This record gives sequence, structure tokens and C-alpha cells, in this order.
Amino acid sequence: MDELEHHFPCPHCGAPISMLLDLSVDRQDYIEDCEVCCRPIRVRVRASGGRLRGFGADAAS
Repeated sequence: MDELEHHFPCPHCGAPISMLLDLSVDRQDYIEDCEVCCRPIRVRVRASGGRLRGFGADAAS
């Protein structure tokens, strides 16, 4: 499995977050809670050929 550790700020509290992304799946859209403030984050990942092609992390309600 192709994995990548990706770093980004939480869209709620701004805390730095590290997330392990599975690049063997072309498109992913899921909710993950922030490790610091526990609020929901909508994560969108696009990958192709084991490479990250797009990433988005927005506040989810």
C-alpha cells in the first residue's frame, strides 16, 4: 500500500495535524476528528499512480 504522511493545519483551531494518507485509492472523501480540538474535518484526497494529486481539509459541521 502506498502511504504518505501529510501535514496541514486544523481548519477549526489551527493546530498542526499529521495524517497518514492511503495513495492506493484514487478518490477519498471522509470525516476525521482533529486530534487537538476534536471537531470534525472533511478530508478529500485525490491520488493517481501512488502520488498525491490533490488534498483538501475543511471544517465539517
